[in-house]
Amino acid sequence: MANVLNPILMIVSALIIVLTLLQGGKSDGISGAFTGNGGLNLFANQKERGSEKVISNMTLVLGVIFFILVVAIRVVK
Repeated sequence: MANVLNPILMIVSALIIVLTLLQGGKSDGISGAFTGNGGLNLFANQKERGSEKVISNMTLVLGVIFFILVVAIRVVK
């Protein structure tokens, strides 16, 4: 069973990396935090729309699948 789950875990891991890299930045970055540019508000309610929302939701779902696979592999071994 673990022989089947390990390749699936690798594919899910690669997809999480790709989806994370596709996500756009939501702030000015670390330089904006130090310089104070752009009114850094960490608790601002920023709504995602369109493809950003789809990518974010897919990342969340793959993260949950990743967690479940890791636990399942550990239980099987």
